[in-house]
Amino acid sequence: MYLRETRQKRADGSFVTHLQLAESMWNPHKKRSEVRILHTCGRAEDPKTAERLRTLARSILKKCDPQEIVQHSTQWRLVDAWPYGPLYVLEALWQRLGIADIIAEQLKGRKLDFAVERALFAMVANRACAPCSKLYCYEQWLREDVRIEGTATLDLHHLYRAMDILEAHKDEIEHALYFRLADLLNLDVELIFYDTTSLHFEIDEMDQGHGDDDLVEGSIAAGSKVYKAPRKRGMAKNGRSDAPQIVIGLAVTRDGLPVRHWVFPGNTVDVTTVAQVKDDLKGWKLSRCVFVGDAGMVSQENLDRLSKSGGKYILCMPMRRGDEVTHDVLQRPGRFQQVADNLRVKEVVVGEGERRRRYVVCHNPQEEARQRAHRRQILRELEADLASLKAVRGESHSKRVCQLRASRRYGRYLRLTKGGLLRIDAAKRRAAEQLDGKFVVHSNDDSLTPADLALGYKQLQRVEEAWRTLKSGLRVRPVYHWAVHRIHAHVALSVLALLLERVIEQACGDTWRNIRADLEQIKLAQLLSPHGEVWQVTEPSPEAVNHLKCLELKNPPAILHLH
Repeated sequence: MYLRETRQKRADGSFVTHLQLAESMWNPHKKRSEVRILHTCGRAEDPKTAERLRTLARSILKKCDPQEIVQHSTQWRLVDAWPYGPLYVLEALWQRLGIADIIAEQLKGRKLDFAVERALFAMVANRACAPCSKLYCYEQWLREDVRIEGTATLDLHHLYRAMDILEAHKDEIEHALYFRLADLLNLDVELIFYDTTSLHFEIDEMDQGHGDDDLVEGSIAAGSKVYKAPRKRGMAKNGRSDAPQIVIGLAVTRDGLPVRHWVFPGNTVDVTTVAQVKDDLKGWKLSRCVFVGDAGMVSQENLDRLSKSGGKYILCMPMRRGDEVTHDVLQRPGRFQQVADNLRVKEVVVGEGERRRRYVVCHNPQEEARQRAHRRQILRELEADLASLKAVRGESHSKRVCQLRASRRYGRYLRLTKGGLLRIDAAKRRAAEQLDGKFVVHSNDDSLTPADLALGYKQLQRVEEAWRTLKSGLRVRPVYHWAVHRIHAHVALSVLALLLERVIEQACGDTWRNIRADLEQIKLAQLLSPHGEVWQVTEPSPEAVNHLKCLELKNPPAILHLH
């Protein structure tokens, strides 16, 4: 029994194909095989005919053992399968945010022999899915672990050239992308949060430049650009001051989306970065921008610079003994106002007229309790150390005494008597207790209420979240590049990956790690048959379907390629 096709020619010369269910029967009288038509299914081009045949095939397969069907089906063969869901989502957002169009606009008029946009997307997706070196990305990830459309013809040197092009047009791309995001996602762009972090390298020697200010030259696409030698030893925020490092500055919106980044030499002090950040953001001609930074950005020069041309800022003030903040602000009497479950604020104004300075004292009761419990533990440890010194050394000077005085954990609570003995300083302990759970915010924007200033600064944690993602999830280090412009491009790729992750997390209300795990259940399978090749996508799980709905994306098409 088989499915038979018959063709009928019409008067106009066209043909009509009919499908019939037929079987071959042996005629004993005529001594030959004859065809008997059991059922006429209809015209082949009629969709209803195809649907009836599918229904018939499904009903027949129900009566067969699935294992037996697979065992005797030698016409189809599964070649390989790859995770497809995360790449599908990243590709869709890459296009929706207009990153591909922005790159194409920057390359307009240039004739290149490879797909720059595909190479950049491949490296950004690698950062988001399985961060590794560019060599491993090319040799293993793109060739074996995933399938990305348009990357089959890319070579390793194409990835490096794409990085050079990205670095050459980085400022223009970030500028265009920022305003596109503001319109597309209705971002609140009034507050710009800025902070820095350090990124160390596993090398022994610092970069050595030439000429003024230790300058080095990096080849960028078709030209060249002069940089400061980036890998220098400085004050590392991760405790690795023994290794050369770079300093990365990042500006994010209230929603945590990165809008611009900077790479500074490793010996750069935080307060000296504000000038360039202010000038670069001023070039964007924002209607209103309030700069938010932490205590590491505070200096009189920075305050004057941020105030120029009507600029507004919110800064957390360092609390040093004897300065205006600790003497005139923290000791000013007044009632606190509750603005959140764990936050109280009190406004303090110092001075009069144009010289008036506005501060907001913020108090977190939960943080106060935590800090006091932590201090009690430190003092218990310190008392035990001092007792052991007295018993063993007779309180004489020793190497342990020097270690305790130099310790960042214990030294702040110690004093040295006239006899050269170590004692816990009660005055220092009481002074530290007065600062428990408190921080002071200073601003020159009178239109913001004390609650706005406190809550606005609290949102600076968005930058801290970005640093954690860059260093852990996206694994911005280790950095395998030695050329200056490639180091800059590597950071730019990581920031683009961070942007895509943040957009996905905000839409789905979950972490990218969890979302990626659900999306990885969507596989892309390569099947071979006697009639050709099929690239088929598996059906998404309910969790993956929910993520796609949150992102306003359709389910992936069932068939990607049919050859």
